[in-house]
Amino acid sequence: MERFGPLVRLRAAEPLEQFRVRLTFENGVQKEIDLEPYLHGPIFEPLRKDPALFRSMKVAGNTIAWDNGADIDPDVLYYGMPPAWKTAPQSV
Repeated sequence: MERFGPLVRLRAAEPLEQFRVRLTFENGVQKEIDLEPYLHGPIFEPLRKDPALFRSMKVAGNTIAWDNGADIDPDVLYYGMPPAWKTAPQSV
C-alpha cells in the first residue's frame, strides 16, 4: 500500500440510498461511495438481494462488514481501488 499512502482504518459506516454509504475514516476523512461494484460474488449476493441485510453493515476489525462474513478492505475504498474481482486473473 506504500504507493498509495498510509494504511487507513474505518471509524463509521452509514448506509444511504441503494448501495451508497457514507464512510468516516480514522483520519477524519469522510467519503460517500457506491458499493455496488464491490458487491460481487457469492458472499455478497445476499446483500444485493436484501436491502435490510445490506443496511445492517457495521464496522468490525477496522473495516465495513456484515454478519454473513462479507467485508471490504478499507484501503480499497479510501484509495478508490478497483474491486478485487476486476483485477483477479481470469481462468480460461
